Amino acid sequence: MDPLQFAYRSNRSTEDTIAHLHHTALSHLDSRKGNYVKMLFVDYSSAFNTIIPSIPTTKFLGLSPSLCRWIFNFLMDRPQAVRVGKHVSLSLTLNTGAPQGCVLSPQLYSLYTNHCVATSSSTKIIKFADDTAVVGLISNNDETAYFEETWRHGARTTISS
Repeated sequence: MDPLQFAYRSNRSTEDTIAHLHHTALSHLDSRKGNYVKMLFVDYSSAFNTIIPSIPTTKFLGLSPSLCRWIFNFLMDRPQAVRVGKHVSLSLTLNTGAPQGCVLSPQLYSLYTNHCVATSSSTKIIKFADDTAVVGLISNNDETAYFEETWRHGARTTISS
């Protein structure tokens, strides 16, 4: 698991996430005059519903093929209906997402986002469940790596400081 994913892991909490984020920023600011930090905070809506079982999990998770087939079968062809009072909707078959309230759903989401890591030493991707901070550790006014990372993580518009 990505060491910068702080959710769903023993001895990790929101406080640990904030402390790590704070320490990362302050260490960079203290290391050299003129350094600065930019941060983009992303909250992916309906995150567990975005899991796509057909993604080749063996490729970037290193899981055994039999476990990947089990996960695929668990997530595919799930019937779902909605109940409101005495009324029940027609059943739909779902082939994306993880079941709501399932104890495996948070772990599966963490596995499916495990490959979302920084591509440069001047950026950090710090995650707590579906909340993500893209941290740009800027030196010499070079924001290239930060903007490339924010683009990769869904920020398709210009963001001001």
